[in-house]
Amino acid sequence: MNVDNVVMELISKSGEAKSHALEALVHARGGHYDKSEKSLAAAREAGRLAHKVQTALIAADNGEGKVPINLLMVHAQDHLMNSMLAQDMVEEMIHLYQRMDDQ
Repeated sequence: MNVDNVVMELISKSGEAKSHALEALVHARGGHYDKSEKSLAAAREAGRLAHKVQTALIAADNGEGKVPINLLMVHAQDHLMNSMLAQDMVEEMIHLYQRMDDQ
C-alpha cells in the first residue's frame, strides 16, 4: 500500500463529498429540492468511499503503528471530519428550508 496515494484519495473523496453537500444546500436555497436530494446522494456516496479509504488505513495499521502518521495524514483526517460535519449540517439546513417553504 502506498500510504501517500491512499491519503490523497481520502482527501479527494472527502472534498468531493463536501462539495456535493454544499451544492445540495445551494439547490435547496433556490427551492429545488429534487436537485438537492441528488446532490446529497452524491455527497453520501463520496463520503462512503472516503470512509472506506479510512477503514483500509485503519486495517493496514492494525493498531500497531504500521502506518506512518504525518502532517498529510492529519490533513486528510481533518478533511474527512469536515466533510462529514458539512453533510450533517447541510441536511439539517435543507430540512429548515423545507419547513419554511411549507408555511
